[in-house]
Amino acid sequence: MQRDLVLRASAGDHAAFSQLATAAIGGLYRIAHLILRDAELANDAVQNALLAAWRDVRGLRDPDRFDAWLHRLTVRACYRVARNERRRASAEVQLLPMQDLRSVDDDQRLLAVRDQLEGGFRRLSPEARAVLVLHYYLDLPLAEAADIMGIPLGTMKSRLNRATHALRAALDAQDRASALSTGGIA
Repeated sequence: MQRDLVLRASAGDHAAFSQLATAAIGGLYRIAHLILRDAELANDAVQNALLAAWRDVRGLRDPDRFDAWLHRLTVRACYRVARNERRRASAEVQLLPMQDLRSVDDDQRLLAVRDQLEGGFRRLSPEARAVLVLHYYLDLPLAEAADIMGIPLGTMKSRLNRATHALRAALDAQDRASALSTGGIA
């Protein structure tokens, strides 16, 4: 079914491409939002990816790889949007001090941990976020994630390793800043 739609879209059938885009847009938005961490920027990236897909669908060699190709276009669109946003406004994220997690109930603790992860994730580059999103959020095998990123498997492994270490470092820095702002010295 999807292969038929891709073949029709590559022949210029706008309705077929529209069906493909409608089916994929939710997943593309989730990927873009996880990479960019902003709803409007994610919308821009998805729109740019879909425009590029429509423009270049005739050049798609393997219709069975349409989803991977669309993911690659989305990741690259996220990179461009992030680069443009960095140029436009270089505002820093203000991190709030973490509460003492031992004195809050489970819901508040989960929210605090989520906020802490969000802060650490925001400190990563869009490229590092993309690697983490593709592998851990989409649960893609490293080989498929590397294909989507357009990089060799070894490069994907090293980028995943660096992104994981960078996230840990960002979380550690956030913990140290929180300890200093609350007056505690570790």
